[in-house]
Amino acid sequence: MSDTRLSRLLQLASPTLPVGAYSYSQGLESAVEAGIVQDAASAQSWIGDALELSVARMEAPVLVRLHRAWDAADFAAVDYWNALFLASRETAELRAETVQMGYSLTRLLGELGEENSTLFPRLQAIDEPAFPTAYACAAAQWHLEPSSALVAYLWSWLENQVMAAIKVVPLGQTAGQKSLLALGIRLDEIAQAAAARPDDELGNFAPGLAMLSSRHETQYSRLFRS
Repeated sequence: MSDTRLSRLLQLASPTLPVGAYSYSQGLESAVEAGIVQDAASAQSWIGDALELSVARMEAPVLVRLHRAWDAADFAAVDYWNALFLASRETAELRAETVQMGYSLTRLLGELGEENSTLFPRLQAIDEPAFPTAYACAAAQWHLEPSSALVAYLWSWLENQVMAAIKVVPLGQTAGQKSLLALGIRLDEIAQAAAARPDDELGNFAPGLAMLSSRHETQYSRLFRS
């Protein structure tokens, strides 16, 4: 990977990317409220399970397919996978999260000058682009290697979850870094499995996460939007 493409990849995965990821916990806050997550060990277990049992089995494989579709300018496939991913969001908060982040990234790409790209006008034409859809569009437009783009996406998700745990459990910074170290070494294997997962094995069956996400909608005291 060239230095330019590496810098683009780091920019896309950076926690400073202004898409609002920091304001979501994806059910983690409810897990803390329910007493399921209480310390560094239980936080790492929760995040690792969500990564392997939910993200790796639906979000990551869909991202791979979206990247492939954008790269081939197969806009019918883009629309299909975008709609499927939106339908896979099991609660109002999880759906609103990906739509808001997708909108924010689409807007940011325009402000960065990507409105003159060959793919960006088609992204703008999607009524509700999910975050993976906008991310994959940027990755394809910037000619980022698919497996690297996927690992970077997973790392961004993981980092946001650990940052949420630091705030809401709460955890110390060192404990957060230990979790990132322990879970981060699994990303290559998770990405490879996600890329190889066939269409008929995609699934987002995580009932505990869905129930806690639903409970978060009416949780009395909360820091995060999901």
